[in-house]
Amino acid sequence: MGPAGGAQGPDGAVRRARGRGRTTASMADVARLAGVSSQTVSRVSNGYAGVNEETRQQVLAAMKELGYRPNSAARALKRGEFRTIGVITFTLSTTGNVRTLEAIATSAAAEGYAVTLLPVAVPTTDEVRGAFSRLEELAVDAVIVIMEVHLLDAATVTLPPHVQVVVVDSDAGSHYTVVDTDQSGGTRTAVQHLLDLGHLTVYHLAGPEDSFAAQRRADAWRGALTDAGRPTPPVVRGDWSAESGYHAGLELAAQEDCTAVFAANDQMALGLLRALHERGRRVPEDVSVIGFDDIPEAGSFLPPLTTLHQDFAEVGRLCVQAVLRKMRRDGPQRGTTLVPTRLVLRDSTAPPPGGGRRES
Repeated sequence: MGPAGGAQGPDGAVRRARGRGRTTASMADVARLAGVSSQTVSRVSNGYAGVNEETRQQVLAAMKELGYRPNSAARALKRGEFRTIGVITFTLSTTGNVRTLEAIATSAAAEGYAVTLLPVAVPTTDEVRGAFSRLEELAVDAVIVIMEVHLLDAATVTLPPHVQVVVVDSDAGSHYTVVDTDQSGGTRTAVQHLLDLGHLTVYHLAGPEDSFAAQRRADAWRGALTDAGRPTPPVVRGDWSAESGYHAGLELAAQEDCTAVFAANDQMALGLLRALHERGRRVPEDVSVIGFDDIPEAGSFLPPLTTLHQDFAEVGRLCVQAVLRKMRRDGPQRGTTLVPTRLVLRDSTAPPPGGGRRES
């Protein structure tokens, strides 16, 4: 029986849903308007099979007309899950965190899950503990942690037994399920590219000391030079911003033996390019510059920037897949997945002045 054939008629259902001071339609209102049972409405709203397409469309049309929204709390109790993933991170000021969060939200939505962000104001154990304590109030099934795992360990948090955890930190070890970009592998690719061009060594414009990604890249840069038997220059630090890259670049431009720089991200590389230009150091004729991230604007730098491409979309997708597998007990509950980077060659790297390796 179609929507017009309900015993009370559609107008009566709408009046009951919207009149008498009540503005929220019930499942019974939808059932009367669609001319079906409440059980059929429940099956449609929960996405269950076994409802023919014509009936399903009638129910959906009735839901839309009445403005009916299924009770997510009741469904969560019935199913034993909230279909919500929490994300804990202490900064949204970096390209990596923002793009990873975007990918997590997109991938979660495709799986029918919502995302709740739990920002940590400052990276301290008390703040981390506070973020985790809010998880029970917010009713999430899983949490993705985008921060240094040592903060998670030091906070000695106690999670509700049903909450699964995935960590975005390639140094998290065997105690967690880990998904991250291959920070070390990408850095070694960058350094090796510059050494293969003939540079004696590579200077490093590093990110802030409190960043796990910056630390991974600095450690890998140092290790690559050591393994190659090359001298290791002092680290120059920025804070991920182009402005900090500019100020660090003024310092690097004054180093006459600096012919190659690996910048820990593309934004700092942008500031570095400006500083080198102002000091009369040509890129790449005098100094080669390589970045990390491959932000959309990297190809429009002057010169276009050679960099390491990070697949943030894949990191986010794998984070969501990992927490869903943990929730379903489908596959290993621990382990590390590293997403490889890709060297993108543009115009900011070249052999050093003289065309080959210079011995000290």
